[in-house]
Amino acid sequence: MAELNPINSAAVWNEHREPRSMGLGGSQLLNTLESALGPLVLVFSLWALAFHFENSVPPAYLILALIVFSLVFPGTSQLHLPIVRVLFNIAFQWLWLAGILLLTGYATQYLLDFSRAVILHWLWVAPTAQVGAHLTLRVAAPYLLKLQGPPRGAVIVGMNDQGAALARHIVESTYSGIELLGFFDDRSEERRGMKDEYKLAGKIDELPAYVKKHRVRFIYLSLPMTARPRILQVLDGLKDTTASIYFVPDMFITDLIQGRTDSVCGTTVISVCDTPFRGLNGFLKRASDIVLSILILLLVSPIMLMIMLAVRLGSPGPAIFKQRRYGLDGEQIVVYKFRSMAVTEDGNTIQQARKHDSRVTRLGGFLRKTSLDELPQFINVLQGRMSIVGPRPHAVAHNELYRKLIKGYMVRHKVRPGITGWAQVNGQRGETDTLEKMQSRIDYDLDYLRNWSLKLDLIVILKTVRLVFKDGSAY
Repeated sequence: MAELNPINSAAVWNEHREPRSMGLGGSQLLNTLESALGPLVLVFSLWALAFHFENSVPPAYLILALIVFSLVFPGTSQLHLPIVRVLFNIAFQWLWLAGILLLTGYATQYLLDFSRAVILHWLWVAPTAQVGAHLTLRVAAPYLLKLQGPPRGAVIVGMNDQGAALARHIVESTYSGIELLGFFDDRSEERRGMKDEYKLAGKIDELPAYVKKHRVRFIYLSLPMTARPRILQVLDGLKDTTASIYFVPDMFITDLIQGRTDSVCGTTVISVCDTPFRGLNGFLKRASDIVLSILILLLVSPIMLMIMLAVRLGSPGPAIFKQRRYGLDGEQIVVYKFRSMAVTEDGNTIQQARKHDSRVTRLGGFLRKTSLDELPQFINVLQGRMSIVGPRPHAVAHNELYRKLIKGYMVRHKVRPGITGWAQVNGQRGETDTLEKMQSRIDYDLDYLRNWSLKLDLIVILKTVRLVFKDGSAY
Protein backbone atom coordinates (compact mmCIF):
# COMPACT_ATOMS: atom_id res chain seq x y z
CA MET A 1 0.00 0.00 0.00
CA ALA A 2 1.46 3.31 -1.04
CA GLU A 3 2.07 6.10 1.45
CA LEU A 4 -0.96 8.35 1.85
CA ASN A 5 -0.70 11.94 0.73
CA PRO A 6 -2.61 14.82 2.30
CA ILE A 7 -5.28 16.62 0.28
CA ASN A 8 -6.26 20.19 0.98
CA SER A 9 -10.00 19.82 1.46
CA ALA A 10 -10.61 23.54 1.25
CA ALA A 11 -9.27 23.55 -2.30
CA VAL A 12 -11.43 20.73 -3.59
CA TRP A 13 -14.55 20.72 -1.45
CA ASN A 14 -17.23 23.01 -2.72
CA GLU A 15 -20.68 21.51 -2.97
CA HIS A 16 -21.93 24.47 -5.01
CA ARG A 17 -19.23 24.15 -7.68
CA GLU A 18 -20.67 23.65 -11.17
CA PRO A 19 -19.16 20.39 -12.45
CA ARG A 20 -17.61 20.05 -15.86
CA SER A 21 -19.36 16.73 -16.33
CA MET A 22 -22.23 14.98 -14.64
CA GLY A 23 -19.62 13.33 -12.50
CA LEU A 24 -18.28 9.97 -11.49
CA GLY A 25 -21.04 7.55 -10.74
CA GLY A 26 -23.45 9.33 -13.06
CA SER A 27 -24.87 8.01 -16.31
CA GLN A 28 -22.00 7.32 -18.73
CA LEU A 29 -24.33 7.68 -21.70
CA LEU A 30 -25.55 11.11 -20.57
CA ASN A 31 -22.00 12.14 -19.70
CA THR A 32 -20.87 11.29 -23.22
CA LEU A 33 -23.84 13.00 -24.87
CA GLU A 34 -23.41 16.19 -22.85
CA SER A 35 -19.67 16.26 -23.56
CA ALA A 36 -20.17 16.06 -27.31
CA LEU A 37 -23.59 17.65 -27.87
CA GLY A 38 -22.72 21.35 -27.64
CA PRO A 39 -19.49 21.18 -29.67
CA LEU A 40 -21.11 19.05 -32.40
CA VAL A 41 -24.10 21.39 -32.68
CA LEU A 42 -21.75 24.33 -33.30
CA VAL A 43 -19.82 22.39 -35.94
CA PHE A 44 -22.81 20.97 -37.81
CA SER A 45 -24.72 24.26 -37.77
CA LEU A 46 -21.70 25.95 -39.38
CA TRP A 47 -21.41 23.25 -42.05
CA ALA A 48 -25.16 23.29 -42.74
CA LEU A 49 -25.15 27.05 -43.31
CA ALA A 50 -22.06 26.83 -45.50
CA PHE A 51 -23.71 24.17 -47.64
CA HIS A 52 -26.96 26.16 -47.79
CA PHE A 53 -25.36 29.42 -48.94
CA GLU A 54 -22.36 28.11 -50.91
CA ASN A 55 -23.60 24.65 -52.01
CA SER A 56 -20.47 23.10 -50.49
CA VAL A 57 -18.29 23.14 -47.38
CA PRO A 58 -15.00 24.84 -48.39
CA PRO A 59 -11.76 24.01 -46.51
CA ALA A 60 -11.91 27.26 -44.54
CA TYR A 61 -15.10 26.09 -42.81
CA LEU A 62 -13.53 22.71 -41.99
CA ILE A 63 -10.60 24.45 -40.32
CA LEU A 64 -12.90 26.81 -38.41
CA ALA A 65 -15.00 23.85 -37.24
CA LEU A 66 -11.87 22.11 -35.92
CA ILE A 67 -10.85 25.23 -34.01
CA VAL A 68 -14.32 25.66 -32.52
CA PHE A 69 -14.57 22.01 -31.49
CA SER A 70 -11.16 22.08 -29.78
CA LEU A 71 -12.11 25.23 -27.86
CA VAL A 72 -15.42 23.98 -26.46
CA PHE A 73 -14.93 20.21 -26.11
CA PRO A 74 -15.85 18.67 -23.74
CA GLY A 75 -19.14 20.40 -23.09
CA THR A 76 -20.37 21.09 -19.57
CA SER A 77 -23.08 19.20 -17.71
CA GLN A 78 -26.26 21.29 -17.51
CA LEU A 79 -29.05 18.76 -17.05
CA HIS A 80 -29.14 19.48 -13.33
CA LEU A 81 -29.46 23.26 -13.82
CA PRO A 82 -32.65 25.34 -14.14
CA ILE A 83 -33.61 26.28 -17.71
CA VAL A 84 -32.92 29.99 -17.07
CA ARG A 85 -29.37 29.14 -15.96
CA VAL A 86 -28.88 26.95 -19.03
CA LEU A 87 -29.95 29.77 -21.34
CA PHE A 88 -27.57 32.16 -19.58
CA ASN A 89 -24.66 29.70 -19.80
CA ILE A 90 -25.20 29.06 -23.53
CA ALA A 91 -25.49 32.78 -24.29
CA PHE A 92 -22.43 33.66 -22.21
CA GLN A 93 -20.27 30.93 -23.75
CA TRP A 94 -21.35 31.85 -27.27
CA LEU A 95 -20.72 35.57 -26.81
CA TRP A 96 -17.23 34.80 -25.52
CA LEU A 97 -16.45 32.30 -28.30
CA ALA A 98 -17.95 34.35 -31.15
CA GLY A 99 -16.21 37.47 -29.88
CA ILE A 100 -12.80 35.75 -29.85
CA LEU A 101 -13.33 34.28 -33.33
CA LEU A 102 -14.54 37.56 -34.86
CA LEU A 103 -11.73 39.62 -33.33
CA THR A 104 -9.10 37.08 -34.41
CA GLY A 105 -10.59 36.84 -37.92
CA TYR A 106 -10.70 40.62 -38.31
CA ALA A 107 -7.15 41.11 -37.04
CA THR A 108 -5.71 38.43 -39.33
CA GLN A 109 -8.00 39.25 -42.30
CA TYR A 110 -9.07 35.59 -42.42
CA LEU A 111 -12.65 36.75 -41.88
CA LEU A 112 -12.70 37.70 -45.57
CA ASP A 113 -12.44 33.99 -46.49
CA PHE A 114 -15.93 33.35 -45.17
CA SER A 115 -19.31 34.24 -46.58
CA ARG A 116 -20.86 37.23 -44.82
CA ALA A 117 -24.28 35.54 -44.95
CA VAL A 118 -22.95 32.35 -43.33
CA ILE A 119 -21.28 34.21 -40.46
CA LEU A 120 -24.25 36.49 -39.76
CA HIS A 121 -26.70 33.57 -39.71
CA TRP A 122 -24.33 31.41 -37.64
CA LEU A 123 -24.27 34.07 -34.91
CA TRP A 124 -27.92 33.34 -34.08
CA VAL A 125 -28.43 29.81 -35.47
CA ALA A 126 -25.63 28.28 -33.39
CA PRO A 127 -26.88 29.30 -29.89
CA THR A 128 -30.50 28.64 -30.91
CA ALA A 129 -29.55 25.13 -32.06
CA GLN A 130 -27.65 24.56 -28.79
CA VAL A 131 -30.72 25.48 -26.76
CA GLY A 132 -32.90 23.18 -28.88
CA ALA A 133 -30.44 20.31 -28.56
CA HIS A 134 -30.24 20.71 -24.80
CA LEU A 135 -34.02 20.82 -24.37
CA THR A 136 -34.31 17.70 -26.54
CA LEU A 137 -31.74 15.90 -24.41
CA ARG A 138 -33.52 16.99 -21.23
CA VAL A 139 -36.77 15.46 -22.51
CA ALA A 140 -35.03 12.28 -23.68
CA ALA A 141 -32.81 11.82 -20.59
CA PRO A 142 -35.33 9.85 -18.46
CA TYR A 143 -35.92 7.43 -21.33
CA LEU A 144 -32.17 7.04 -21.95
CA LEU A 145 -31.69 6.23 -18.26
CA LYS A 146 -34.37 3.54 -18.46
CA LEU A 147 -32.60 1.97 -21.46
CA GLN A 148 -29.50 1.54 -19.29
CA GLY A 149 -31.39 -0.63 -16.81
CA PRO A 150 -32.24 -0.16 -13.14
CA PRO A 151 -30.43 2.47 -11.02
CA ARG A 152 -27.01 1.46 -9.75
CA GLY A 153 -26.70 1.01 -6.02
CA ALA A 154 -24.47 3.22 -3.88
CA VAL A 155 -23.54 3.41 -0.20
CA ILE A 156 -21.80 6.07 1.86
CA VAL A 157 -19.33 5.14 4.60
CA GLY A 158 -19.45 7.73 7.37
CA MET A 159 -22.61 9.52 8.45
CA ASN A 160 -21.32 13.07 8.84
CA ASP A 161 -21.95 16.50 7.32
CA GLN A 162 -20.09 15.88 4.06
CA GLY A 163 -21.65 12.43 3.68
CA ALA A 164 -25.13 13.86 4.30
CA ALA A 165 -24.50 16.61 1.72
CA LEU A 166 -23.53 13.99 -0.87
CA ALA A 167 -26.61 11.92 0.01
CA ARG A 168 -28.91 14.91 -0.51
CA HIS A 169 -27.37 15.62 -3.90
CA ILE A 170 -27.74 12.00 -5.01
CA VAL A 171 -31.37 11.81 -3.92
CA GLU A 172 -32.23 15.18 -5.47
CA SER A 173 -30.43 14.53 -8.77
CA THR A 174 -32.93 13.50 -11.44
CA TYR A 175 -30.42 12.16 -13.96
CA SER A 176 -27.75 10.45 -11.88
CA GLY A 177 -28.99 6.88 -12.34
CA ILE A 178 -27.83 6.17 -8.78
CA GLU A 179 -29.89 4.70 -5.95
CA LEU A 180 -28.65 5.46 -2.44
CA LEU A 181 -28.93 2.21 -0.47
CA GLY A 182 -27.81 3.67 2.85
CA PHE A 183 -24.96 4.61 5.18
CA PHE A 184 -22.39 2.55 7.05
CA ASP A 185 -21.20 3.91 10.40
CA ASP A 186 -20.01 2.39 13.68
CA ARG A 187 -21.14 5.21 15.97
CA SER A 188 -24.39 5.48 17.86
CA GLU A 189 -26.94 8.15 16.97
CA GLU A 190 -25.83 10.22 19.98
CA ARG A 191 -22.18 10.14 18.89
CA ARG A 192 -23.02 10.99 15.28
CA GLY A 193 -24.59 14.17 16.60
CA MET A 194 -27.09 14.40 13.77
CA LYS A 195 -30.54 13.13 13.01
CA ASP A 196 -30.55 10.06 10.76
CA GLU A 197 -32.20 11.35 7.60
CA TYR A 198 -31.20 8.28 5.63
CA LYS A 199 -31.13 4.53 6.19
CA LEU A 200 -28.28 3.11 8.27
CA ALA A 201 -27.42 -0.09 6.36
CA GLY A 202 -24.99 -1.47 8.94
CA LYS A 203 -21.63 -1.29 10.66
CA ILE A 204 -18.47 -0.66 8.65
CA ASP A 205 -17.23 -4.22 9.23
CA GLU A 206 -20.38 -5.46 7.49
CA LEU A 207 -19.66 -3.38 4.37
CA PRO A 208 -17.77 -5.97 2.20
CA ALA A 209 -20.44 -8.64 2.66
CA TYR A 210 -23.22 -6.11 1.96
CA VAL A 211 -21.48 -4.89 -1.20
CA LYS A 212 -21.21 -8.44 -2.56
CA LYS A 213 -24.75 -9.44 -1.60
CA HIS A 214 -26.45 -6.35 -3.04
CA ARG A 215 -24.01 -5.86 -5.96
CA VAL A 216 -23.26 -2.28 -4.91
CA ARG A 217 -21.62 -0.34 -7.76
CA PHE A 218 -20.42 2.79 -5.96
CA ILE A 219 -18.90 3.29 -2.50
CA TYR A 220 -18.26 6.81 -1.19
CA LEU A 221 -15.89 7.06 1.78
CA SER A 222 -16.78 10.04 3.93
CA LEU A 223 -14.42 9.46 6.85
CA PRO A 224 -12.39 12.11 8.71
CA MET A 225 -8.68 12.72 8.08
CA THR A 226 -7.81 11.29 11.50
CA ALA A 227 -9.28 7.90 10.56
CA ARG A 228 -6.35 6.85 8.37
CA PRO A 229 -5.97 3.34 9.90
CA ARG A 230 -9.71 2.81 9.56
CA ILE A 231 -9.63 3.96 5.94
CA LEU A 232 -6.88 1.46 5.12
CA GLN A 233 -8.85 -1.29 6.85
CA VAL A 234 -11.96 -0.45 4.82
CA LEU A 235 -10.00 -0.42 1.55
CA ASP A 236 -8.40 -3.78 2.33
CA GLY A 237 -11.83 -5.25 3.03
CA LEU A 238 -13.09 -4.02 -0.36
CA LYS A 239 -10.23 -5.43 -2.43
CA ASP A 240 -12.32 -8.52 -3.18
CA THR A 241 -15.10 -6.51 -4.82
CA THR A 242 -15.53 -4.75 -8.17
CA ALA A 243 -17.28 -1.68 -6.77
CA SER A 244 -15.95 1.75 -7.73
CA ILE A 245 -14.61 3.53 -4.63
CA TYR A 246 -14.41 7.28 -4.11
CA PHE A 247 -13.23 9.52 -1.31
CA VAL A 248 -15.40 12.43 -0.31
CA PRO A 249 -13.01 15.11 1.00
CA ASP A 250 -11.75 15.80 3.56
CA MET A 251 -9.21 12.97 3.93
CA PHE A 252 -6.09 11.23 2.69
CA ILE A 253 -5.75 9.13 -0.46
CA THR A 254 -3.92 5.89 -1.10
CA ASP A 255 -2.48 4.13 -4.15
CA LEU A 256 -4.91 5.17 -6.88
CA ILE A 257 -6.42 3.40 -9.87
CA GLN A 258 -7.49 6.20 -12.24
CA GLY A 259 -7.34 8.65 -9.34
CA ARG A 260 -8.83 12.07 -10.06
CA THR A 261 -11.19 14.60 -8.61
CA ASP A 262 -14.66 14.92 -10.05
CA SER A 263 -18.21 15.41 -8.84
CA VAL A 264 -21.28 13.37 -8.08
CA CYS A 265 -24.44 15.38 -8.50
CA GLY A 266 -22.47 18.57 -7.82
CA THR A 267 -20.54 17.20 -4.81
CA THR A 268 -16.75 16.90 -5.17
CA VAL A 269 -15.28 13.43 -4.67
CA ILE A 270 -11.87 11.85 -5.23
CA SER A 271 -11.65 8.64 -7.21
CA VAL A 272 -9.64 5.87 -5.54
CA CYS A 273 -10.40 2.91 -7.75
CA ASP A 274 -12.24 3.41 -11.02
CA THR A 275 -12.31 2.32 -14.63
CA PRO A 276 -10.44 4.43 -17.20
CA PHE A 277 -13.25 3.87 -19.68
CA ARG A 278 -15.76 6.54 -18.74
CA GLY A 279 -17.38 8.99 -21.11
CA LEU A 280 -15.40 9.66 -24.28
CA ASN A 281 -12.63 7.20 -23.33
CA GLY A 282 -15.19 4.43 -23.06
CA PHE A 283 -16.64 5.32 -26.45
CA LEU A 284 -13.21 5.40 -28.12
CA LYS A 285 -12.18 2.11 -26.56
CA ARG A 286 -15.38 0.31 -27.61
CA ALA A 287 -15.39 1.86 -31.10
CA SER A 288 -11.78 0.82 -31.73
CA ASP A 289 -12.57 -2.71 -30.51
CA ILE A 290 -15.52 -3.06 -32.88
CA VAL A 291 -13.72 -1.67 -35.94
CA LEU A 292 -10.50 -3.66 -35.41
CA SER A 293 -12.25 -6.93 -34.55
CA ILE A 294 -14.44 -6.73 -37.68
CA LEU A 295 -11.39 -6.07 -39.87
CA ILE A 296 -9.38 -8.88 -38.25
CA LEU A 297 -12.25 -11.39 -38.52
CA LEU A 298 -12.69 -10.57 -42.21
CA LEU A 299 -8.97 -11.07 -42.81
CA VAL A 300 -8.53 -14.31 -40.83
CA SER A 301 -11.88 -15.99 -41.53
CA PRO A 302 -10.32 -18.42 -44.10
CA ILE A 303 -7.63 -19.34 -41.56
CA MET A 304 -10.25 -19.88 -38.86
CA LEU A 305 -12.25 -22.22 -41.11
CA MET A 306 -9.13 -24.29 -41.82
CA ILE A 307 -8.26 -24.45 -38.11
CA MET A 308 -11.80 -25.54 -37.22
CA LEU A 309 -11.59 -28.37 -39.76
CA ALA A 310 -8.11 -29.40 -38.58
CA VAL A 311 -9.17 -29.49 -34.91
CA ARG A 312 -12.24 -31.63 -35.66
CA LEU A 313 -10.22 -34.09 -37.74
CA GLY A 314 -7.24 -34.13 -35.38
CA SER A 315 -8.95 -35.37 -32.20
CA PRO A 316 -12.43 -36.13 -30.85
CA GLY A 317 -14.38 -33.18 -29.49
CA PRO A 318 -15.73 -29.79 -30.55
CA ALA A 319 -13.63 -27.37 -32.59
CA ILE A 320 -14.58 -24.42 -30.35
CA PHE A 321 -13.85 -24.74 -26.63
CA LYS A 322 -16.09 -22.68 -24.33
CA GLN A 323 -15.00 -21.80 -20.82
CA ARG A 324 -16.46 -19.60 -18.10
CA ARG A 325 -14.32 -16.61 -17.16
CA TYR A 326 -14.79 -13.42 -15.13
CA GLY A 327 -15.51 -10.35 -17.24
CA LEU A 328 -16.38 -6.69 -16.61
CA ASP A 329 -17.40 -5.98 -12.99
CA GLY A 330 -16.74 -9.61 -12.06
CA GLU A 331 -19.65 -10.96 -14.10
CA GLN A 332 -19.22 -14.45 -15.51
CA ILE A 333 -18.83 -14.63 -19.29
CA VAL A 334 -18.31 -17.44 -21.80
CA VAL A 335 -15.03 -17.19 -23.71
CA TYR A 336 -14.35 -18.96 -27.02
CA LYS A 337 -11.09 -20.66 -28.05
CA PHE A 338 -10.08 -23.26 -30.57
CA ARG A 339 -9.78 -26.51 -28.62
CA SER A 340 -6.10 -27.24 -28.08
CA MET A 341 -6.45 -30.10 -25.57
CA ALA A 342 -7.98 -33.52 -25.58
CA VAL A 343 -10.14 -32.39 -22.65
CA THR A 344 -12.59 -29.49 -22.18
CA GLU A 345 -12.26 -28.62 -18.50
CA ASP A 346 -14.56 -26.02 -16.97
CA GLY A 347 -15.11 -27.15 -13.40
CA ASN A 348 -14.26 -25.98 -9.90
CA THR A 349 -10.67 -27.21 -10.22
CA ILE A 350 -8.73 -26.62 -13.43
CA GLN A 351 -5.04 -27.39 -13.89
CA GLN A 352 -3.13 -24.85 -15.95
CA ALA A 353 -1.33 -26.10 -19.03
CA ARG A 354 2.26 -27.11 -18.27
CA LYS A 355 5.32 -27.79 -20.38
CA HIS A 356 4.97 -31.15 -22.14
CA ASP A 357 1.37 -31.37 -20.88
CA SER A 358 -0.09 -34.67 -22.13
CA ARG A 359 -3.53 -33.07 -22.51
CA VAL A 360 -2.31 -30.73 -25.28
CA THR A 361 -2.75 -32.19 -28.76
CA ARG A 362 -0.05 -31.92 -31.42
CA LEU A 363 -2.06 -29.31 -33.33
CA GLY A 364 -3.03 -27.67 -30.02
CA GLY A 365 0.62 -27.11 -29.13
CA PHE A 366 1.13 -25.19 -32.36
CA LEU A 367 -2.07 -23.18 -31.86
CA ARG A 368 -1.14 -22.23 -28.30
CA LYS A 369 2.45 -21.29 -29.20
CA THR A 370 1.29 -19.00 -32.03
CA SER A 371 -1.82 -17.77 -30.11
CA LEU A 372 -4.02 -18.88 -33.03
CA ASP A 373 -6.26 -20.65 -30.50
CA GLU A 374 -7.34 -17.17 -29.33
CA LEU A 375 -8.78 -16.06 -32.70
CA PRO A 376 -12.44 -16.91 -31.81
CA GLN A 377 -12.22 -14.37 -29.00
CA PHE A 378 -12.59 -11.59 -31.57
CA ILE A 379 -16.21 -12.78 -31.66
CA ASN A 380 -16.29 -12.21 -27.89
CA VAL A 381 -15.06 -8.67 -28.57
CA LEU A 382 -17.95 -7.99 -30.94
CA GLN A 383 -20.35 -9.40 -28.33
CA GLY A 384 -19.06 -6.84 -25.82
CA ARG A 385 -17.73 -9.52 -23.46
CA MET A 386 -14.06 -8.79 -24.12
CA SER A 387 -11.72 -6.15 -25.48
CA ILE A 388 -8.76 -6.60 -27.81
CA VAL A 389 -6.39 -5.24 -25.13
CA GLY A 390 -6.99 -5.72 -21.43
CA PRO A 391 -6.16 -8.05 -18.52
CA ARG A 392 -6.25 -11.65 -19.71
CA PRO A 393 -9.29 -13.51 -18.30
CA HIS A 394 -8.62 -16.42 -15.98
CA ALA A 395 -10.77 -19.48 -15.46
CA VAL A 396 -13.39 -19.00 -12.74
CA ALA A 397 -11.69 -21.65 -10.58
CA HIS A 398 -8.38 -19.75 -10.76
CA ASN A 399 -10.12 -16.46 -9.94
CA GLU A 400 -11.72 -17.90 -6.84
CA LEU A 401 -8.29 -19.13 -5.70
CA TYR A 402 -6.20 -16.03 -6.36
CA ARG A 403 -8.73 -13.45 -5.21
CA LYS A 404 -8.17 -14.84 -1.71
CA LEU A 405 -4.38 -14.78 -1.98
CA ILE A 406 -3.61 -11.50 -3.79
CA LYS A 407 -4.86 -8.13 -2.61
CA GLY A 408 -6.40 -6.10 -5.39
CA TYR A 409 -6.84 -9.13 -7.64
CA MET A 410 -10.48 -8.33 -8.48
CA VAL A 411 -9.65 -4.71 -9.39
CA ARG A 412 -8.46 -6.00 -12.78
CA HIS A 413 -12.12 -6.66 -13.54
CA LYS A 414 -12.91 -2.94 -13.63
CA VAL A 415 -12.40 -3.27 -17.41
CA ARG A 416 -13.31 -5.88 -20.00
CA PRO A 417 -10.75 -8.72 -20.21
CA GLY A 418 -8.52 -8.69 -23.27
CA ILE A 419 -7.29 -11.07 -25.94
CA THR A 420 -3.85 -9.71 -25.15
CA GLY A 421 -2.62 -7.51 -22.33
CA TRP A 422 0.14 -5.36 -20.88
CA ALA A 423 1.25 -8.24 -18.64
CA GLN A 424 1.55 -10.69 -21.54
CA VAL A 425 3.81 -8.40 -23.62
CA ASN A 426 6.03 -7.88 -20.58
CA GLY A 427 6.98 -11.52 -20.09
CA GLN A 428 3.97 -12.63 -18.03
CA ARG A 429 2.62 -15.05 -20.63
CA GLY A 430 2.14 -18.76 -20.01
CA GLU A 431 1.83 -20.79 -16.81
CA THR A 432 1.69 -19.00 -13.43
CA ASP A 433 2.91 -21.91 -11.32
CA THR A 434 3.89 -19.73 -8.36
CA LEU A 435 2.09 -17.03 -6.40
CA GLU A 436 4.89 -14.61 -7.25
CA LYS A 437 4.27 -15.03 -10.98
CA MET A 438 0.57 -14.36 -10.59
CA GLN A 439 1.32 -11.34 -8.37
CA SER A 440 3.62 -9.98 -11.07
CA ARG A 441 0.90 -10.44 -13.70
CA ILE A 442 -1.64 -8.61 -11.53
CA ASP A 443 0.83 -5.76 -10.96
CA TYR A 444 1.09 -5.26 -14.72
CA ASP A 445 -2.71 -5.43 -15.10
CA LEU A 446 -3.19 -2.70 -12.50
CA ASP A 447 -0.45 -0.64 -14.11
CA TYR A 448 -2.41 -0.86 -17.37
CA LEU A 449 -5.54 0.45 -15.63
CA ARG A 450 -3.61 3.39 -14.15
CA ASN A 451 -1.96 4.45 -17.41
CA TRP A 452 -4.40 3.46 -20.15
CA SER A 453 -4.43 5.33 -23.44
CA LEU A 454 -5.17 4.40 -27.06
CA LYS A 455 -1.44 4.75 -27.68
CA LEU A 456 -0.73 2.14 -24.99
CA ASP A 457 -3.28 -0.22 -26.60
CA LEU A 458 -1.52 0.17 -29.96
CA ILE A 459 1.86 -0.58 -28.35
CA VAL A 460 0.44 -3.75 -26.77
CA ILE A 461 -1.02 -4.92 -30.11
CA LEU A 462 2.26 -4.36 -31.98
CA LYS A 463 4.26 -6.13 -29.27
CA THR A 464 1.79 -9.02 -29.32
CA VAL A 465 2.29 -9.52 -33.07
CA ARG A 466 6.05 -9.68 -32.50
CA LEU A 467 5.68 -12.12 -29.60
CA VAL A 468 3.58 -14.51 -31.68
CA PHE A 469 6.71 -15.28 -33.72
CA LYS A 470 9.30 -15.15 -30.91
CA ASP A 471 7.80 -16.10 -27.57
CA GLY A 472 8.02 -19.71 -26.45
CA SER A 473 6.55 -19.33 -22.95
CA ALA A 474 3.03 -20.46 -23.93
CA TYR A 475 2.40 -24.19 -23.95
